[in-house]
Amino acid sequence: MLARQEQGGTFALSRHISVESAAMIQGLARKWLAGISVSTQEAEPAFPQGSRTTTATVECPMITLYHCDGARSFRPLWMLEELGLGYELKMLPFPPRVLAKEYLAINPLGTIPYLIDGDTKMTESSGICHYLGTRYGPTPLMVGVEEPAYGAFLNWMYFSDATLTFPQTLVLRYTQLEPEERRSPQVATDYAKWFLGRLRAVEAATATTETLCAGRFTAADIVIGYALRLADSIGLSKDFGPKVKVYWERLQGREGYQRALAAEQRAGVEQNVAPRVRI
Repeated sequence: MLARQEQGGTFALSRHISVESAAMIQGLARKWLAGISVSTQEAEPAFPQGSRTTTATVECPMITLYHCDGARSFRPLWMLEELGLGYELKMLPFPPRVLAKEYLAINPLGTIPYLIDGDTKMTESSGICHYLGTRYGPTPLMVGVEEPAYGAFLNWMYFSDATLTFPQTLVLRYTQLEPEERRSPQVATDYAKWFLGRLRAVEAATATTETLCAGRFTAADIVIGYALRLADSIGLSKDFGPKVKVYWERLQGREGYQRALAAEQRAGVEQNVAPRVRI
């Protein structure tokens, strides 16, 4: 077995490893630091026999996620909880580019999510989920290229934001976020219909299975699940089809989802950031 020492975000392995293995074991380090047990069999590929060895210290800085209550940054928050990774959650009022202008010095786009993982910085919620799953896997949350469902998995990952979340942002904007004189019931109605029309793909996919692809819960369910959470928050869930309703209820019952909700609420209270007002 391998021992660990934790000081200031540094993960020190207590045996000699090859320099070439340092990057490979950083994912294992994340799991150890998060308190997740890793077997010798899982760790062994990082320590090839006969390799040049030296004592190595792997720097493992904390993952930081900037998040707004109920926003699409919930996707990576949920993914982090499902993976069991340690992270720091920084809450911002919505929209941060207006209500937290100092945030623009960190993320010039002023959008959320914003994930920092060492030198890696990312702003796309579904892309972050994909990154976390591949960077800190292997995990059943990801679908490998060798699996028949790989194409379907990728399609759902992209579909989640480009097709299901985009129209909802226009509904939200033109019913709640714009000043009264700029709100547009026509725009909101049209894009609500757009969303519900495309949601038929989820209705069909969940007609005979409990998850979207690969016969198991994956990151695809996380990213699509957030689109359903957003729809619920802006009043569109009343028009869900029967299969989507059951699917959404099932997703909300997951422990990882519940932990992410609790983390969101707890961080908001601790950082004195009020939840977004939902109309």
